[in-house]
Amino acid sequence: MLNLLRKDFIALKSSLWTILLYLAVFSFTFIPNVEMSIYFVGIYTAFGAIILTTMIDIKNHNHQFLITLPISRKQIVQAKYITAILYTILAVVASYGIHWLAKVAFPQFDKPDYSLWVILISVGIVLVLIAVYMPLFYTLSKKGAGIINAVFLVTLITLAQPAAKLINMMNEHVVSAQTWLLIPAGVLLLFIASYFLTIHLFTRKDL
Repeated sequence: MLNLLRKDFIALKSSLWTILLYLAVFSFTFIPNVEMSIYFVGIYTAFGAIILTTMIDIKNHNHQFLITLPISRKQIVQAKYITAILYTILAVVASYGIHWLAKVAFPQFDKPDYSLWVILISVGIVLVLIAVYMPLFYTLSKKGAGIINAVFLVTLITLAQPAAKLINMMNEHVVSAQTWLLIPAGVLLLFIASYFLTIHLFTRKDL
């Protein structure tokens, strides 16, 4: 398992500049102009990194090679989910740090005070995206990866504004305390269900 995680990080090492470029572009685009920029920067960067690592798998034919090794397909999927979680946390925390610096260095942007809830909400949103993306990726893989990524890109752009309004409602505590408990539970259940579904689909896939 550890070697599978190392494989993903080594594979992405040569493309690290791309992720940093994502972070820089999204920061320059959203921070001066969008009130909820801290969410967009973290979410877009995290999901961009996840898409990048899956595309590296396709480009290098990693799945065809990995299934010839003495490891199970369950371990391959498990490592990818763990990697996605780590990328998510790193991207969201980086967004938090950049926004903290922007608030100090550029008070004219009038950014609000941020709490740790920002990190938790951002991570939760990316987990939902991962839960939908991973089963599709492991089902369609090389044949449909380009289509999947294009659909997710369009969806993220289209739903950005409605998502911002929903997040704003949550931040203003419009939702009830019961909803605050149900949402994380729902996200966690969706993520776990996605994990087992992906294992099932990948195990049955003919490579």
